[in-house]
Amino acid sequence: MQLIDGTIPVFGEADEKTLKQIRTCARTADKVALMPDNHLGYGVPIGGVVAYRNAISPTGVGYDIGCGNKAVRLDMTGADLRPDIGRIMDEVANTISFGIGRKNAERVDSAVLDKTLDGWNLDATRPLYQKAEAQLGTVGSGNHYVDIFTDEEDRVWIGVHFGSRGFGHGVATWFLKAAGAKDGMDVEPCVLDVNSDLGSQYLLAMSLAGAYAYAGRDWVCNRVAKILGAAVVEAVHNHHNFAWHEKHGEELLWVVRKGATPAFPGEKGFVGGSMGEQSVILEGVENENAKYSLYSTVHGAGRAMGRNEARGVFDRKTGECKRAGKVTHEMMRSWIDRSGIELRGGGLDESPDCYKRLDEVLASVSDSVRILHRLTPVGVAMASAREFDPYKD
Repeated sequence: MQLIDGTIPVFGEADEKTLKQIRTCARTADKVALMPDNHLGYGVPIGGVVAYRNAISPTGVGYDIGCGNKAVRLDMTGADLRPDIGRIMDEVANTISFGIGRKNAERVDSAVLDKTLDGWNLDATRPLYQKAEAQLGTVGSGNHYVDIFTDEEDRVWIGVHFGSRGFGHGVATWFLKAAGAKDGMDVEPCVLDVNSDLGSQYLLAMSLAGAYAYAGRDWVCNRVAKILGAAVVEAVHNHHNFAWHEKHGEELLWVVRKGATPAFPGEKGFVGGSMGEQSVILEGVENENAKYSLYSTVHGAGRAMGRNEARGVFDRKTGECKRAGKVTHEMMRSWIDRSGIELRGGGLDESPDCYKRLDEVLASVSDSVRILHRLTPVGVAMASAREFDPYKD
């Protein structure tokens, strides 16, 4: 860990554009930190932690409110999984809805859809109810996935990564507009007083979107377990685009983690690598640097290459290539074949070539987390390469 400008804790390496973003955040926040899986985001960098005494930042939480990871261990062994993995992944891809604007073909009954909940009576959320109801349990596109793993004891795990879908995006859009926030990458984050009318409404809507994201991940994990014909025996579940009211030392702070995972001592987290590499189950441990990170850690490997840089730039109407990408189908296929993974979907911008190596990222926070399990992917399902993702982080 190094202190940039004497006050900004930075774990691992960061490029100048990302450092510029966290410096901008520091001007309006009481405390900030940057995790090693950092990269440029909208207003607040991915891997950014920004904390306020009496304020909240919708920019910091981001458009995909409550995006997070869940992993569940099943009463099943890899020996039973691997012979049938092709059929299993076909069924996962055909059952779970991947992509933008998708509806779940199966009705999901969830307490989060109860219209009497406080969060549903807001101008920001009421018009989004039908969309939320239809999309609950859908996964989306981009870097969102359903993976099937085995651990060091050849036990089977399901891992998922996605958030509050179009509902969360709609909530974020409404509040940013209502607050008169600027749009763009290099803008000062929108900050709301939590005691103001807009701030208190945002906290209600954010909490509802977070509960919605949790419910969606719960449903997907249970549905995939049903496909596998196995029972869930252990679960690890975290947000990484959210804000919590926490005590740090003698201060109560609203801690916004954007692409960062809470990691208090003993708190477990599921952290994903790229589609072609191991993921981990970890837990926080007490150490001197934890106070600088506000007990936060990484949420994934972190991008090393932008999406357009990886896949190239194409005219969406004609399909004409305007700028060639750095990642080829041969490069991506080589990773997947080498790793022995049964892949469904996934574009060049999700190839392992686009990501930092997870072990190198974790080395930067090795004193604040302990790895409990290493999960090796056997099957990976994502949206297809043809999906365009209009949602922001």
